[in-house]
Amino acid sequence: MSEKDKKKAEGGYDASSIQVLEGLEPVRKRPGMYIGTTGPDGLHHLITEIFDNSRDEAMGGHANDIEIVLLPDNRVRVADNGRGIPVGIHKQTKKSALEMVMTVLHAGGKFGGEDSGYKVSGGLHGVGASVVNALSTHAKVIVHTEGGIHVQEYNIGKPKSNVKKVGSSKLHGTIVTFQPDPTIFKEGVTFDFNRVVSHMRQQAYLVRGLRISVIDAREQVPTFGLDNELFYIRDTGVDAPSFTFYFEGGLVSLVKFTNQLLKPIHKNIFYIEKKVEGVESVEVALQYSDDVASHILAFANNIHTPEGGTHVTGFKTALTRTLNTYAKNNNFAKGDETFTGDDILEGLTAVISVKLREIQFEGQTKAKLGSMEAQGATATVFGEAFAAFLEENPEDGRAMINKVILAMKARKAAKAAKDSVLRKGALEGMTLPGKLADCQSSDPAESELFIVEGDSAGGTAKQGRDRRTQAILPLRGKILNIERARLDRMLGSEQIKNLVLAFGTAIGDTFDISKLRYHKIILATDADVDGAHIRTLILTLLYRYFRPLIDNGHVFIAQPPLYKVKKGKELFYFYSEEEKVKFLGKDFDESQLLSAEGEQSEEGLEEDKERLLEAAGGTDEPIKKGKEKGESAQPVKSAKISIQRYKGLGEMNADELRETTMDSQKRILIQVNIEDAADADKVFDMLMGDDVPARKSFIQSNAKLATLDI
Repeated sequence: MSEKDKKKAEGGYDASSIQVLEGLEPVRKRPGMYIGTTGPDGLHHLITEIFDNSRDEAMGGHANDIEIVLLPDNRVRVADNGRGIPVGIHKQTKKSALEMVMTVLHAGGKFGGEDSGYKVSGGLHGVGASVVNALSTHAKVIVHTEGGIHVQEYNIGKPKSNVKKVGSSKLHGTIVTFQPDPTIFKEGVTFDFNRVVSHMRQQAYLVRGLRISVIDAREQVPTFGLDNELFYIRDTGVDAPSFTFYFEGGLVSLVKFTNQLLKPIHKNIFYIEKKVEGVESVEVALQYSDDVASHILAFANNIHTPEGGTHVTGFKTALTRTLNTYAKNNNFAKGDETFTGDDILEGLTAVISVKLREIQFEGQTKAKLGSMEAQGATATVFGEAFAAFLEENPEDGRAMINKVILAMKARKAAKAAKDSVLRKGALEGMTLPGKLADCQSSDPAESELFIVEGDSAGGTAKQGRDRRTQAILPLRGKILNIERARLDRMLGSEQIKNLVLAFGTAIGDTFDISKLRYHKIILATDADVDGAHIRTLILTLLYRYFRPLIDNGHVFIAQPPLYKVKKGKELFYFYSEEEKVKFLGKDFDESQLLSAEGEQSEEGLEEDKERLLEAAGGTDEPIKKGKEKGESAQPVKSAKISIQRYKGLGEMNADELRETTMDSQKRILIQVNIEDAADADKVFDMLMGDDVPARKSFIQSNAKLATLDI
């Protein structure tokens, strides 16, 4: 054994234990450090990193057109008409500047302030393009600059050759094509077109005068010439889904778009843009609506900061102070009454955008702004301008104050109702709802709560559950639609009160997810229109008032089977019409099974049996086979084969429900998550809000996609 092996075996630690990762190797070793995750969020972040470079050119006034194209084989192509990445030889490294940008971490043109040609930019670490390159099996960059076309290709971040000039050009700009590495993104490398479109629409609002096109050309191979000869794919007339965004209104247009399904309570949209010492620009637009939720979109150098940061803190501080001062000066407030931050935020739609030369984010994924100068600048610029707006627009100011006073009264009523619920629980020893059949385990990590539709399904589920870890809470009918209901009215609903007590987290400002009693909350409703409606009502409640349960992956939807096929003593369960047809075979005549028993000849029954067995042999095995232990409903039978269509959980007996829907080894659960909070918010507004024309249009547009049992 060598000396090195001996030290290793003994757990030795010396200089030979220290590893140095060179080039782009650190990115592939620890991709989460650079893109946050190797799941869908990280995958789509690759597009964002390349797009941000193009958008920074537009922010500097050097570009006004960007195109993003999803291509076959999970490739992405981003083109802009900016200045083009420099291709000259770098003095220090003796390599092309293009190769440095694409292959070296912390190499970029955004470190030198105004001397770099970028007053403000989203990129600050100089790792965006090189990280995308490192996490791609193949990448190609084409640069139109200095009268020529320059090309370099890469495999897993390594150049295949030097930068080559392949022709002359009067154009200027950059085209980057990359293909994500499936060995890094193990959850899949398929991009979500709608998610890309949503992000690009948002960005178009933030840079006035910038045209952004998004094309999904994955299903049809575009018929265009060489990449380095063609600038925009849309110019080829490719027939593929596409969107183009161009907005002159900026943040005001974004506020209008966000509020399109809501009813504004005042006419004029507040807007201010101003430069202040230390900050290039502070830009704010806001409008109040009749909603009970708030919608705040925050950006720093046009990077969306979903977790907020110093600019949001400055905005909220100034908003609360200004409205309180205005209310007192105009005798709207009684005595020592003051509005809280929650009162001020109810029904608010606001967009905050700051631009700084030297910017600090918390982490490479830039979800939260950390630059302290943004807080004071935003508070000062917005506070002064908003105070003037209220004085100059008294009708708008009065409408805002009335909205805030209503929110304050609702908050006090909600507190009384919430205290009543919690006090009642405390007086009764925190007695759980009467219809809740709790589980024996006190460990939330292994405990599950099934929320089922009606007492019939509740009774079946209680018999079929694992008493140690599974609790059952039946709901009577449809719960209150809380989309436009305040907390005090909600807690007047017995059904919602039962849910709050069952969860154990409390609600509103006293919500505490650490007290959650079940780490799996499973919605088990019937497979019909009423069941879907009930599920949507519960999801609306969870999204609006128990959002952390969804964000932390605690909410699931159960998938009970739609069909039971009985052949002799064997049972087969199917979860869709397609599964059943595939199993039985397209030529299987189900109408014969619906006729009276004995009408078929023995020969016909044998033929049916042979077809069923032949079909079963050529398909995947269903989820469950076994002997039947009882019937809760009477299916129409043939002598050998019967098919039962389940329309509700109550139609199953306890054994069937346990084996198909509750057994953790066999069941199918769909985890509820939120890929885009803004889109989710709009969907809930449309489906559950007051805008009937919008909901009618949605139903008419999507009616063909619905599965109805009439």
